[in-house]
Amino acid sequence: MSNMVNFAAIKHSVPLALVLRRYQVKLRRSGHDQYRGLCPIHRGQGRDAFHVNLGRSIFHCFSCGAGGSVLDFVAAIEGCTLQEAALRLQQETFVPVEAAASRDGKQLVTKKRGTPIPLGFTLRGVDSTHAYLIARGIHRRTAEEFGVGIYRGSGIFSGRLVIPIHSHLGELVAYCGRAVDGSEPRYRFPPGFAKSEILFNFHRAAAAEKPAVVVVEGFFDCLKLHQAGVRSVVALMGAALYEPQQRLLVERFRQVILMLDGDAAGRHATAEMAARLPPHCTVQVIHLGPDTQPDQMTSEEVWHVLRAHRARPIQ
Repeated sequence: MSNMVNFAAIKHSVPLALVLRRYQVKLRRSGHDQYRGLCPIHRGQGRDAFHVNLGRSIFHCFSCGAGGSVLDFVAAIEGCTLQEAALRLQQETFVPVEAAASRDGKQLVTKKRGTPIPLGFTLRGVDSTHAYLIARGIHRRTAEEFGVGIYRGSGIFSGRLVIPIHSHLGELVAYCGRAVDGSEPRYRFPPGFAKSEILFNFHRAAAAEKPAVVVVEGFFDCLKLHQAGVRSVVALMGAALYEPQQRLLVERFRQVILMLDGDAAGRHATAEMAARLPPHCTVQVIHLGPDTQPDQMTSEEVWHVLRAHRARPIQ
């Protein structure tokens, strides 16, 4: 990789709004093109210390004194030189998505509902060979296909297992960071991310062109079933099926196979969904053993359970 950079070109072509979004900085509007909030650089006190002018693409923190252009921001938050900051921006896959790159900065304001906005970038430095994945039974090929791995960069996901999340159209809309060292929160989502609007892995399941889909709770449940060869599988990212998620399911699939965790919460959620989904589609229920989760099963066990229950639809 060349170390030659054009600082002026980078400052002109990479909007500060897009980079703030990349670092999950949550701000609120304080005037025309003006936003303010907690400083993501020194993370100190002062809820209004960090000021941004998106029209001029500059920032300033009145607490720690940091300020300048998009290059200064990346250098400050990453603790690197301007040269290194420029190289980092060149390495990131910044796509000129209109909604993400617009100068009015509306994408920095949390939205509770609506079509997810594509991120316009992908994280680099993701290690898909980490021992945590091996311990969870996730093969390297599966991890690389899903883009899952330990993030070696800086920011709120540093040292966490990052999981790319896509919209029903296959657009990258968010990352989830899973702690691998017991720290809290166990799962970290970007501020304002509405998981009720999305089914994890829906775009791959839809592309499989199957009439039926298996619904599981978590990311790793989904990864293990996909790894076993079950291509039509989606995850709720929880134990609740929300209306937008249900709409996606019934508009695309004729049959829904519920394979939630075998604990009390999973069984309760299964009963609620099995009662609600008909008459929109055919529903089958797979009851796993107490405290059993799909991500704990081998590929052979997954297929054994699916075959054993396939002839028992609930009308």
